[in-house]
Amino acid sequence: MPVGPADPLPCRVTVCRDCCCGSPKVTGVDHAAQLARLGAEAPVRVSECLDVCDQANVIVVQPSAAGRAAGGRPVWLGLVNDPDATEDIVAWVRAGGPGVVPLPDILDLYAFSPRGSASAEPSPGGR
Repeated sequence: MPVGPADPLPCRVTVCRDCCCGSPKVTGVDHAAQLARLGAEAPVRVSECLDVCDQANVIVVQPSAAGRAAGGRPVWLGLVNDPDATEDIVAWVRAGGPGVVPLPDILDLYAFSPRGSASAEPSPGGR
């Protein structure tokens, strides 16, 4: 069942924006448009460096309350550097995201596990 606006805690999206992500180092990406597009679908939190610069641009999709109750965990997506990938993330979040809807095959290409992390939860302040 898709999670809708009535969900007390919808999917949240954390977007890394610091030394590499969201910077001119990642060329050809309209970083502001990416943030706006994601923010049109879900609450977006901009984080300082998530310390996986080799995966820039990094986006973490955190499950809704329903998704977490169903066992969903945050999904880390790297190299999200084109509008089509952003649209794939938007569609998945709109459908319910982690724990509610399986990760689409196309997004599996972007998924990775952050190294050295005891938890896949990004911290609110970044590092």
